[in-house]
Amino acid sequence: MMQSIVRRLPLVAAWMAALAVLPLGAQVVVPESMHSNETVSNVRNQAQIHTELAALYFQAGSMPVALEETNIAIAADPRYASAYNVRALVHTILREFDGADADFKKALSLAPNDPDINNNYGWFLCQRGRERESFPHFMIAIKNPLYATPERAYINAGSCAIKVGNLEDARAHLLQALRMAGDRETVSLAQIQLISLAYKEGKMTEARNRLQEIMQAGVTLPPDALWLGIRVEHKLGHLSEEKSLAAQLKRLYPTSEEYQAYLSGNYE
Repeated sequence: MMQSIVRRLPLVAAWMAALAVLPLGAQVVVPESMHSNETVSNVRNQAQIHTELAALYFQAGSMPVALEETNIAIAADPRYASAYNVRALVHTILREFDGADADFKKALSLAPNDPDINNNYGWFLCQRGRERESFPHFMIAIKNPLYATPERAYINAGSCAIKVGNLEDARAHLLQALRMAGDRETVSLAQIQLISLAYKEGKMTEARNRLQEIMQAGVTLPPDALWLGIRVEHKLGHLSEEKSLAAQLKRLYPTSEEYQAYLSGNYE
């Protein structure tokens, strides 16, 4: 769930239409003897600017440049937790999991109660098969009254609970996310996970109804959601609806693993 891990960083929110920054690859080194408030402010500003750039490059899919920008940010201010957080996300996409884990831990050592870092690290742990370790981090994020998007942490916690078979907690987390969701995208993310949960519970009618709600809202479904919908219709014996969703999957994601699974008839 990629949008959840980037968080809507305050750094990303402005989208940085234009920035005057140091040349790419420049190293910012501040002698330890320089301790004025102005110097501290300057190095933090440099770190923030380059972290903001890194987040933009991350969202644009330019991982090498994003990695370079986080390195510049950390060279400017080694105590800027957000830079380690974004670098951890970059390492994750590059499948450099040891580096990602180390950076998340460093970020949390600098800002242990930061809700965004905790949510991101929880997501990382869940994706790495360390689900049991992820839940405390989601809870830290959720319980922080200053967290702007706790519904994202609820969705992640619910998704992770499904993976470990804790379906009761999964439903509670996802329904809470649905109640809190303030935009169509978040509603859809919560609904997709609730469809997955209903499928696991054998509640095919509920799964189908939730899928219909998303589609009626005009949301373009990702391949995993379309494939889930195909399997729901298959279970219900709705052949025409199954073929309609399969046609969408072929049109939108012809090279996806989900479409290949459909072609092979591997519905489970």
